[in-house]
Amino acid sequence: TSTAVDAVASTDVASSDAADTVTSIANEASEAASTSFAPTYSKASYYTTLALYAASFPGLWSQIKRSTKAKVKRKTYVSAGEASEDGKELRQQAGEIMAYMKANNYEVAEAGETITFQGLVARSTSQAFFLTFCTALGMASLALVLQIQFQDLVLPGIGAPNWFLLTLLSPYAGIYYWRSGDRVDDVKVKLATNDDETLNEITIEGNDEEIERMWRTLELQEKGMVKVEGILG
Repeated sequence: TSTAVDAVASTDVASSDAADTVTSIANEASEAASTSFAPTYSKASYYTTLALYAASFPGLWSQIKRSTKAKVKRKTYVSAGEASEDGKELRQQAGEIMAYMKANNYEVAEAGETITFQGLVARSTSQAFFLTFCTALGMASLALVLQIQFQDLVLPGIGAPNWFLLTLLSPYAGIYYWRSGDRVDDVKVKLATNDDETLNEITIEGNDEEIERMWRTLELQEKGMVKVEGILG
């Protein structure tokens, strides 16, 4: 009888130990799983990215401000002079420039050694939409950063803020540009020729986009640059 009781007691102890072992293994597995699925990231990397973003964000405002102003540049171009084969005399070159400016709604504001043309540049609907789009992307990026940084923030009477509502401010970028209205641009042109009249020199100061269109239309060559023909001709 004593032997049977001892056997039963031994079996109960073994069962209890086995249960404790299974429970311990289950707890360890649960802790390992929770640890393996916990989100981890490098704080140094995160704050570096945040600092770079904060430094670049003012560029968005700068882009909006610059959209209402002309990007003024000064460039010098050359063309074949009167003494060159198929060249143009200075008066003919001046006439072509005058015709181009008139065709693009520019008027002569001042005539002299340097001719100043003045024209009205209309505001652009596509530019307004482009600024709105860029601002929306910038605000969405800012909202994402704030969402990560202030995950547990709760404001009195509001609760957890939805930072992505900042994107609703983006249309104001287009409105700001549109309310600035049309702008008046000045383009200054100075013509000269070398002593043997083989080369005409045209110095242009004005809006970068207008200068780009002018030299392409009049087939001018920037001074100091070599014209390379395209592969397709």
